[in-house]
Amino acid sequence: MSTDRPRAVVAGAGGFIGEALAASLRADGYDVVEVGRTSRVSWNDPEALHAAVDGADLLVNLAGKSVDCRYTDANRDAILASRVETTRALHDAVAAASVPPKLWVNSSTATIYRHAMDRPNTESTGELGAGFSVDVAKAWERAFFAADLPATRRVALRLAIVVGDGPATRMLLTLARTGLGGPQHDGWVPPHRRYRGIGDEPTGGRPPWYRTRGRQRFSWVHIDDVLDAIRFLVRRDDIAGVVNVAVPEASDNRSLMRSLRSVVGMPVGIPSLRWMLEIAMWVLRTEPELILKSRWVAPERLVEAGFRFSHTDLREALASVERERRLRRPAARRTRSARS
Repeated sequence: MSTDRPRAVVAGAGGFIGEALAASLRADGYDVVEVGRTSRVSWNDPEALHAAVDGADLLVNLAGKSVDCRYTDANRDAILASRVETTRALHDAVAAASVPPKLWVNSSTATIYRHAMDRPNTESTGELGAGFSVDVAKAWERAFFAADLPATRRVALRLAIVVGDGPATRMLLTLARTGLGGPQHDGWVPPHRRYRGIGDEPTGGRPPWYRTRGRQRFSWVHIDDVLDAIRFLVRRDDIAGVVNVAVPEASDNRSLMRSLRSVVGMPVGIPSLRWMLEIAMWVLRTEPELILKSRWVAPERLVEAGFRFSHTDLREALASVERERRLRRPAARRTRSARS
């Protein structure tokens, strides 16, 4: 069906950020075509994918298996493949398009940078790290920036942890509610192979550990600012390449956990040593790396271009998420009662 509205293709629209972005773009007047396993356009249908991309004004790829899981061999392979293979499929579609998208925004991750306690990583001065998560990010960006697409501007969003009703925030709130909302101390860890390198250029080996004493940095960004940053990049046709998306002033683990305790009303939080976290995260089926790595990222390019973040207070950002979750619970219970 033809339409006079601009067309946006959102790959990975079934995820936390993808759902919010698709709704936001529709509100902005876009005709949104969703790509995903259960969407109208499937990854298993290259012809439909090519047709969706050809003539689109905007392409955004957020596809990828959630990293909120245990890094088993199967999950490690799926995390890598779900990012690289979908990006390559979109690359083929853009290269073959008679009218390629003007802008392709591809998700990446600020985890690509090293564990940093001394200074923030910017796009111009940041240092890349090593190990599984970094290797995934590097392979993802290589697939995205491969070859020449002269008619399409490409931007890789190196996203910090996104605060909203998504898996990362839910995991943090769960820790606080269960009394584990004290500072998390990195330290010695029994040898394992879950964080070893992966892909064509693997790096790292034994799991790293640092004496952080709960002072590891926590870079974050609110979901609303992620959506606003994408809108900003649509307007600013002079920005291409990698872009960090994180609030300008990073928090740290102690402040993060204190905010979480306040938001959920838990007066105490047990400080956690690395060995304790290994057990707790095994029970929660996720990885300690998500809260132990010092992610210190600064949005140099966005700030220099004039972008302003709406949410810079971490406690208030977390509180807004918790308020929205509480408001949705009665509505969900009413829906279940009506169906029974």
